[in-house]
Formats: sequence, structure tokens, C-alpha cells
Amino acid sequence: PLPSLPENKILVSQRPLLIVANKTATLVCNYTYNGTGKEFRASLYKGTDSAVEVCFISWNTTKISGNSNKEFNCQGIHDKDKVIFNLWNMSASQTDIYFCKIEAMYPPPYVYNEKSNGTVIHVKETPIQTQEPQSAIPLWIMVAVTGVLAFYSMLITIAFINYWQKSKKNMYHQSDYMNMTPRHPPYQKNKGYPPYAPTRDYTAYRS
Repeated sequence: PLPSLPENKILVSQRPLLIVANKTATLVCNYTYNGTGKEFRASLYKGTDSAVEVCFISWNTTKISGNSNKEFNCQGIHDKDKVIFNLWNMSASQTDIYFCKIEAMYPPPYVYNEKSNGTVIHVKETPIQTQEPQSAIPLWIMVAVTGVLAFYSMLITIAFINYWQKSKKNMYHQSDYMNMTPRHPPYQKNKGYPPYAPTRDYTAYRS
């Protein structure tokens, strides 16, 4: 809890550390003010010297407005005695210390808080995960199909070899019944042919 303050003083408290693992941070700036101001401005600054204004929000009794640095994704929300700064899509390079500044703008006197201890926002680097492209067909289905195809290919090969061997055996048996008796033409009876060889009739081939 914040201590009580004399009139027209602002005191701000922040948590000392925020660890950001999902690129999103929520920084709460609690403040105490007991003055008569009706128009306020809350800003979030980055760096030990508060050189970079990340974003701001201003409000009065009827209107709320805000803006963000183009290098940040930041939005401020006012809720009673605190201002909430939401940051998203943060990168590891944005790891730094951040300070809240609350100002009472109107009516006078103008008042703002003394610099707080700040909040260190540590943005962890998101590891790049490389995923191997996955096949649309599960691996076990591909293995099963390959095995079935190999089995049927083996069956077809065995059947073809058996058929070829049977065909070769049948051709061998048929050759045993072929008439192997030599023949000679009728006009060459005395040229070395055995006398049992019948005379070949060539007239059957004449048309």
C-alpha cells in the first residue's frame, strides 16, 4: 500500500520485474494522489534516462485519449487509482527498464510524481521451431502398402517362374514325338541318303 501524502503530491509504485515469455506484458502503475486535479496524463517511458516515451493516456471527467510510439504496440487503461499499460508483440531487443509517470495537468498547480524505481521487463527470445514437413499419408499406412505390394510382386514373380518352367517342360515332351526321319528329294536318291528314307514330295508345295 502507498503511504499517505500531503496535498498535491503523487506517488507511484511498480513491481520490480516482469518476465515476458509470450511477447505480451501488462505493467500496472499504482498511484496515490490527494490533490484537486481533474485532468491527468499517464505515460510509460523506456530506458534508465526515460528517453523513449512508449505510450500515454490522458483523461478528465468526460474524455479519455491515448497514443503509442510507432515502435511499440502499447495501450493505456485508467482504472481508479491505477493505470494499466498493455504491451504486445514485444521483441527481445525491447528488454529494458520502464517507468510510469503520472501528471496532474489541470487545474493548477501542475504536479507529477517523483521518479519511481521502475520495472524491468525481460522479454525472452522466442525459439524458432523448425518442423519437418509431414506427409499427408501416415507413415504406418505407407509401410503397410509397401509391404503388400512387395508381397504381391513376389507372388507374381513365383507364378511367372512356375509357368515358364512348365511351358519349357511341355515343349521338351512335345519334341520327343516329332518325326526325326531324314528325307531326301526324289532326284537325289543316290547321294548318301539311307534307303529307308522316304522320298519327299515337292508337288504338295506347288500352287
